[in-house]
Amino acid sequence: MTSPDFLPSHVVPPRGMASWPAPDATLPSSPLDPLLPVQVIDRRGDWAQALCSNGWSAWVDGRLLLSVPREPPAAAQPAARTADPRPLLGQAEGELARYRQQVEELAAGQLDGEAFAERTRGIRLGVVVDGDAVWLYDARHERWCYCDGVSLQTYAVGSRPSSRGSGEESPPQYPPHPSAPPGEAR
Repeated sequence: MTSPDFLPSHVVPPRGMASWPAPDATLPSSPLDPLLPVQVIDRRGDWAQALCSNGWSAWVDGRLLLSVPREPPAAAQPAARTADPRPLLGQAEGELARYRQQVEELAAGQLDGEAFAERTRGIRLGVVVDGDAVWLYDARHERWCYCDGVSLQTYAVGSRPSSRGSGEESPPQYPPHPSAPPGEAR
């Protein structure tokens, strides 16, 4: 039974998601159902404590939750900064240009393999374009984002949730590669 005070702030992704009784990835709990409405009541880094309408709560990877808007967006408003794909596209373009420059210098004999490896160390880039759909890798937040040309949403993350919010503490838990957009098979 839903509490009259329950006001969902997010929904679980279309494929469901793992949950934990505490913000500790070594203690798994029951997974949450796809598109389940939840209310985020606490955050610790990447972790979010999700309250379900029946009063049960669990800790989840908050980066994967889908926000529920409070009010419909006004038609004349630009896309929210966090949902705007252009900054991430610009970063990908810059990183690709940086990498290409190193490849050009290597091919021209201006660099040896060791110098090439040193200069390209740290470059992380991922872009998959399929018609109007694009998947972009956000290296700063270690996540893949899906974009329909207008808005950007987190699709998969490359690490377990972190108490520090940086995604640096463990090896990948989710596939670090794109696949079908949320709710769609390819």
